[in-house]
Amino acid sequence: MKNAKARAPDTHRQLAAALNRRLAIVADRGFYQRDSAAHLQQLQAVSEEISGLASQLPVGAEPELAHYLQRCSYDKALALLGEQPKTPQRREATDRR
Repeated sequence: MKNAKARAPDTHRQLAAALNRRLAIVADRGFYQRDSAAHLQQLQAVSEEISGLASQLPVGAEPELAHYLQRCSYDKALALLGEQPKTPQRREATDRR
């Protein structure tokens, strides 16, 4: 159990980075318009990375984070991890709340 807890902060940092990468890919409309297949491929790859990192979280230790990740509520997951979304559109939406 101690090893799982020690791993969690590193997993949190990796998870926050992957969530922000996913938000950036979604926000990159130019990339989507130029090559929608490659855009989808990158989106799938980062989504799989997020799922893999989520599975590394200690079981039962963070039910709210697990809930947000299972429901794909990535902005809420980032907020719980103490991160602000890093894409301009998301920052504007967060600032209006």
